[in-house]
Amino acid sequence: MRLPQIDATDDQIGFRWLSSEGSVLPLREVIALPGAEPDRWLPTHLEALDDVLIEVAGTYGEVLGGGRRPTTTERDALVEVYATLDRLCWEYADAHAATELPGSVRAGQIIGTAALMSIRTREAISMMGAPPFAGDLDEPGLGVIGGRAGLHWVTPETAWPGARWLVVTDDGLRLPATLTMLLFDASGVDKDATLTEHREALIQVTDAVTDPAAEPMQASGALDWLLFDWIMAHRDGPDSGAVEIRSGKVADADMIVAAAAASAHIRARFDPALVGSLA
Repeated sequence: MRLPQIDATDDQIGFRWLSSEGSVLPLREVIALPGAEPDRWLPTHLEALDDVLIEVAGTYGEVLGGGRRPTTTERDALVEVYATLDRLCWEYADAHAATELPGSVRAGQIIGTAALMSIRTREAISMMGAPPFAGDLDEPGLGVIGGRAGLHWVTPETAWPGARWLVVTDDGLRLPATLTMLLFDASGVDKDATLTEHREALIQVTDAVTDPAAEPMQASGALDWLLFDWIMAHRDGPDSGAVEIRSGKVADADMIVAAAAASAHIRARFDPALVGSLA
């Protein structure tokens, strides 16, 4: 029996799975074939995705790192980049959910890095949804800022509009904060409690964006912000895009995989580059 194979060529970004007859199949259908070996093919998908990330970083690293703006020609290619990364993350999560295989830390690291690259790509071409409280926050001044940090929900009774870390000063200013800032640059922060609160918020918003009542563009911005904020605080260095699972917990990896897949799924409701691409 001929096995399914990965189709990757120099003239395309990313890869697709092909059946033994040469038909394009999503990974979920590949692992449903007679004699399928999901315990081998899911890791193969991750390794191939990791290769794609290395290629994208080598080609567009300066743009994704904010060193320069993309050219007109690069903009078209970058649309294909983020759409491909989103599809490959979605395919992995969708296929894994159809198995009884446990999650893995490595899956969270690779999917997390892919999600970060997707977000950076969409930022570079102005295709990102707005984060929670966009346009409603005060600007921080120079010097040390005193205040109380907390995770603030846009609408406490509804999760899909999202939440964001803010510092509220004694005189009532609401200033933007990040998980990285709280973990590494702020004093008096209970880091374990902060991580726990962010985890719970990310899981809650990931579940909530599937609500048919959720406004897709606002929900996608809310989810992407919480995911981006987590990932930025879990890189293996300040200039790196490689994501670490420092807790060593498979649950943290599963959280990242679920959030990346939900991000692609909600954007497939309105983004022309994704509509119809997620089986």
